[in-house]
This record gives sequence, structure tokens and C-alpha cells, in this order.
Amino acid sequence: MQSIYIAGAGAGSGKSVVVLGFMELLSAINQRVGFFRPIVNRDVHEDNLTTLIRKRYDLPFPAKQLYGCTAEQASELVAAGRYDELLKRILDKYMLLDEQCDIVLCAGTDYDGLVPSLEFDFNADLANNFGCTIVVVVKGFKRSPDEALHAVHMAHESMVNRCGDLLATIVNGVDPDFVELVKRRARAVLPADETLYVLPEAEALAKPTIGEISKMLGGDCLCGEGDALTQVVTTYKVAAMEIPEFLNYIEDGCLIITAGDRSDIILASLAADVSDSYPRVAGLLLTGGLRPAPNVQRLLNGLRRNKVSVLSVAEDTFQTALAVSRVESTILPGDDRKIAAALGLFEHNVDIKELQQRIAVHHSERVTPLMFEYELVHRAKAARKHIVLPEGTDERILRAAEILTLRSVADLTLLGDPDKIRRRIGELGLQLPDIRIIDPTTSPKRDEYAGIYYELRKHKGISEQMAQDALADVSYFGTLMVYTGDADGMVSGAVHTTQHTIRPSFETIRTKPGTKLVSSVFFMCLADRVLVYGDCAVNPNPDAEQLADIAVTSAETAAAFGIEPRVAMLSYSTGASGKGADVEKVREAVRIARSRNPELKLDGPIQYDAAVDFSVARSKLPDSEVAGKATVFIFPDLNTGNNTYKAVQRSAGAVAIGPVLQGLNKPVNDLSRGCTVTDIVNTVTITAIQAQNAAQA
Repeated sequence: MQSIYIAGAGAGSGKSVVVLGFMELLSAINQRVGFFRPIVNRDVHEDNLTTLIRKRYDLPFPAKQLYGCTAEQASELVAAGRYDELLKRILDKYMLLDEQCDIVLCAGTDYDGLVPSLEFDFNADLANNFGCTIVVVVKGFKRSPDEALHAVHMAHESMVNRCGDLLATIVNGVDPDFVELVKRRARAVLPADETLYVLPEAEALAKPTIGEISKMLGGDCLCGEGDALTQVVTTYKVAAMEIPEFLNYIEDGCLIITAGDRSDIILASLAADVSDSYPRVAGLLLTGGLRPAPNVQRLLNGLRRNKVSVLSVAEDTFQTALAVSRVESTILPGDDRKIAAALGLFEHNVDIKELQQRIAVHHSERVTPLMFEYELVHRAKAARKHIVLPEGTDERILRAAEILTLRSVADLTLLGDPDKIRRRIGELGLQLPDIRIIDPTTSPKRDEYAGIYYELRKHKGISEQMAQDALADVSYFGTLMVYTGDADGMVSGAVHTTQHTIRPSFETIRTKPGTKLVSSVFFMCLADRVLVYGDCAVNPNPDAEQLADIAVTSAETAAAFGIEPRVAMLSYSTGASGKGADVEKVREAVRIARSRNPELKLDGPIQYDAAVDFSVARSKLPDSEVAGKATVFIFPDLNTGNNTYKAVQRSAGAVAIGPVLQGLNKPVNDLSRGCTVTDIVNTVTITAIQAQNAAQA
């Protein structure tokens, strides 16, 4: 099942009721349900909702697994402009929990002002990166039907803009007289296939309890614990007058706020509560840090079956009254009355069977860049491989090496002068105490590798001395490490040219059986999916047979990284209409590729718009398995491919991971000389996964 993210569309939406209702529903149909909060205020143990869910559903996970970070940590990262790092930190913790569960219910941020920039869009980003379907909770409390409908429209628009995968919209706290009106008009605003529920405002949930006020104000309970703390506070009264006048102001369910030394008010309030002639008192809140006189405290301690809690706070009466007025209703652990009221409200107004069915069949194919990068790291860590980095003195390589080491993605070896590399590590303040460093010019392996290289290349006129000289070069030394199995893969090109990086592998490692040439792909990570582009880096003008080889190999690469291959062989013409040598080359490549792999979903010639757009595909290639939903795009030449990937990268804000070389017996990958630290981390991770796949072949 797809996990669920419940996001309030603003402050005061009352999403706790919805969270509780969903948790009850999921616990009835799943064995392992997890609960996760992306951000908690300070300590997860102080988070009401997390504590409530943990206790009620007896979750077998430690509290530290159930949240991403604190509000303070989130604020610091956002203020420093490190939004993506915040997303990654939360995603890492979510995925650790998700691995242990059948389904996870996430409860979004609270709009409590601690992190003002993190609102609905942030929750939508998180849900997309978690791979969750979203339930939007829209505030209906104290709003007219028009105001509630406007909020529904704005939330839906934001969801569409963020490409959110919407499961349901719930309008919560609507005036009971307007429920049917809001339902009818909201369905006219939303698309017909979207699910909408409206929850009326419930008096039992709208007001805070004595326990909630005590928790928010940090009150000390002098007497009246247990059920007395679950009394609902309908209003509050500040008592500063004499007893006869005070008694006229008592209302049913009121909280009496008075100074702690006003024994007369305390006793009068307790007497009024037990009297049939006066309204019920919900509780007493004593201010100023003052305690009742000892004999009054003794009287309080001796009360039997007392249903009136007496609380004490340090603040003065004025500040306390202000604080009480700001307390919003919530649901505390152990408050069985409110829990029952919340579940009853949810189950009465939500079609549980319909919702269960939607959850059971709901599945998203969305893959965000963060999800893809996380999955890459997770796979690489599962069976760590040894990757050699020949450009050991480059700052970007060293920074990437630190990240890869800290995350245990791969075992690394740096090539170069050890003294220079250690000095550079120190200058940059990096933590790489145990990283392996080899100097090819002094390594004992140099003679061994030179001998192997000589035997492989002597038919090309290479002498033993030439082989010896070649192995002083970091690219040749690193490649021979991979060839001999002393390393599982190599990544280079931050400083060296593509030719310098990959020529040694062409001479030694060579291509896999059945593969006629080395080619490349880029993983293009768009907002909600990952596409494969090939060849955009190696072969300038492939002929039909080479183009077919690129298509088949690229499909294998896509499948190896969890992307279902649907291959579009691109051209300036779609189907059988086009003519000319360039179109015929693609048409012949399609024929060859199909003969090599008849089961592969592959079509062409096809234009890019027909490959990605359903409406265009219906008119141009209505019967195609690929048109409108292609995942692998094969460009007819390097000029087209290289320009297209860069155009998409810059114009669409896509993350381009690559080039990833394919077709070699063992993985060697090239970096752009303009690469970033993130590019290097991603390329090393992919190289490690390629090494895993090669070992299993």
C-alpha cells in the first residue's frame, strides 16, 4: 500500500481528528502501521499527537524513529538556504521507518509559528519525496461557506502546482447547518474523480480540557487528577471580587482564574460545583505561584471523588488569562472521552469502506529526484563496493569522498601524492582519517599492472617501457585496479578530459559480450519521474546498428535502476509518414533492436512530444505501448542528445545524473569538468550499483 500524508492547509485545521481516524482505519487492515512527524517542536516526547498515537496503538518503534527533525534544526537549515538538505535529512529518517512497516501515516507540520516559512507547499514537497498520497485537511472552523470553499480551492491549486498525489480532501469543523451546502459546492470546485468529506464542528472537540490547558501552561496539579483533567472548559472567569458578587458570574463548565492566596474563591468555587443551585465548575487555576493556605490544601487533599482540578501556575493573573485564551483544543493521550468523540465524528461523516478501497488500490508511480537519490544510496549501501577516484587532490572529489564515507555508500581509494592529498584534506577541514591513498608512481602494484597492460596491448606496438610509463598516469592506474579486481569501479573526469578518462577502459576492460560499443545515458530527474536519455556523451553519429545497440543497452540500464523501460527512438518524424536518410536510419535501428529483444517495449521513429504527451500520442500513434509514456529516449545523434539534455536540465530544473557509461565489462564513469560535489556523489553511487550488478551477472 502507498503510505499516507495528512497535511493541514493552514493553522487550526484540526487535523488531529483526521489523523486519529485514519490510524484507526489503517490499524484494522494492516499488521505493521508506522507513524511519522516531519518536524516536532522541541522533544518528540512532548509532541501530543505522537505520544497519543504511540500509546493508543502500541507502536513498537522508539520515539526517535518517529520524527524527522526539531523545529529549531529546521529553522536553522532554512535560514541558511539549505532547503534541500532539510528535505534529505527528513527523508532519510522517514525511509528508515518505512522499511519496517507495511504502511506509514505521516502527520504534517502544525503552523505554530516556529518555522514560518514551512507551510503547505513544504508538506506537499515532503509527501512527494516520501512517495505518499496526500489527504488535505481544510479549516472550516468559524468560516462561512464561501470562506471554506475558497480555502478548498486554494489548497487544491497548490496541490496541482506541486504535482501532489491527492487521496482525499477533508473540510473540518464546518457549521452543522452548512455541511450539505459546503459538500455540494465543493464538489463543483474539485474534479469529479476526487474524494471529498466534510466534518461538522463538534462541541465535544471544539473546546480544550483542563488537562490541555495545564499542559500548555505548564501547570502544577494540586488536586483533582484523572477524570477531572478531562473536563471540557467552555469559558473562563477571572475572579477578583468578593464572594457574593463572584457567585453571579459562574457558568457551566467554566475555569476560574484567581490568585493562589484567595482561599475564599477556592472554597466558594468547590461549594458551587457540588451545589444543585449553581452551574458546574470545570476547574480552578491559581496564579502568581501562590499556594493555598496549609489548612485549605489539607481540605483539598481530603476531598473524595473530586471532579474539580486545582492547578497552579507561576504567572500573574493577567498573563495567565491571556495564555488561556490562546489555548487551542487538542487530544491528549488517555483522554478517552475526546478520543471516542473524534473517532465517532470521523466514522459518521467518512465513508470508511470507500476510503479503505481507495487506499488499497491507490498507487503512485511518482519518483522525485530525492526519492531516486535516496534509493541509489540505499542500494549502494546494501553491498558496499570499492571505487577508485584518480583525481585525489581536487576539492570537489575530496568533499564528495567525505559525504560518501559518512554515509557508508562505498569504500574509496584516492590516487595521487599522499602528502599533498592529506594537506588538502586538512586545509578543507574534512574528516577522512581512514581513507586509502595510493601514489601510482611509488606503488608496489605499478610493475604488476604495467606487465598486465603490456600483455594486453603489445599487439598494438606497446613496449614494456611504454607500459611502465603509462601506469604512472592516474587514469591508467585506476583502470588497471578495476581490471584486476583490486577495485570494483572507477569515477574520474573532474579534472581530466573524457578521452583521458575512458580510453584506458576501452583498451583493457572492453565491452560486455553481446554489446558492440560503449555508450552513455543520463538519468533525468524531473519533479515527479525519472527518464533515461541516451546517448548524450560518447557516440557522435551512430549508424542504425549502433543506435539499436544503444537502445537495447539503455533499456537494460533503466531496468537495472528500477525504471520500467519503454523506449522511444526519436526522430523529427513520427510513424511511417517521414522520409529521408535520418528517418530511415532510425526506422532501421527500430527493426534491429526489435529483432535483438522482441519483448522490449520500443517504438519509433517518434517525435519527442508524441513520446511524452498522451494527447499527442493518441493522434499520432494511438496503438503504441510507448507513445505518451516513454521512459527511455534514444536520440539519433550526439548533437541532438547533448543539446536536449542540457535544455531540459536548465529549462525544466531537472537534475541530470551522468553521463553513466554502459556496455563495459566493469564500471568506469566519466564526470564533467564542471561537475558539482552532488554530481560526484551521485556518479560514485551509480558506479557502485553497476559494480553490484556486474558481480551478479
